[in-house]
Amino acid sequence: MSRLSEANVIVAKEIIGRYPKARSATIPLLHLSQQQNGYVTNEAIAHIAELVGATSAEILGTATFYEMFKFEPVGKYLLNICGTMSCALLGAEELIHHAEQKLGVKVGGTSDDGMVTLERAECQAACTEAPCLQANYRFRYRMTPDTLDTFINDLVAGRLEGEIPPHGTVARVRQHIPADRGVGVFSPDAVEGAPLWISAAAASTEASK
Repeated sequence: MSRLSEANVIVAKEIIGRYPKARSATIPLLHLSQQQNGYVTNEAIAHIAELVGATSAEILGTATFYEMFKFEPVGKYLLNICGTMSCALLGAEELIHHAEQKLGVKVGGTSDDGMVTLERAECQAACTEAPCLQANYRFRYRMTPDTLDTFINDLVAGRLEGEIPPHGTVARVRQHIPADRGVGVFSPDAVEGAPLWISAAAASTEASK
């Protein structure tokens, strides 16, 4: 499916309901679309635009700002190997070249079996654990060519499915706030004084004394 499925339209409307302005749900809906299809399709962009009251160009303009959103098919696993300074000093280039040979592709390509797309990444904020990489944005640290081989073999064989879900899956558990626990959704222009959650938290603290 390219547009959001019927089930995901229900989820999308629940997400939109959390925000005072529908357009504020754009990024969560893009993630929802990518989780469904593995990447963000043109049809999904148009569908999200309909749901939040924007144009397709506005949704695309937002989505293209973020590296995590892909606009063409990628492998089940997106392998991002950091190539920035700390990782580079500790063998990142060798690791990237080894990954290219292992997968039979250059950076930016996807293995013939469709399982792994290889990318070079900028700093992944794990400089003390260099060289590092991410598979679908789940970290692996202090990698070597040998440990990389084992890791890729485990990914392709499905031995890590419990730990690393398919590309596009941001979280396995979706947030749900019961109606009696929410503080309501109000237009920013209609709010006066402190946010309601502060009052709710204060009341909860007082009641627990």
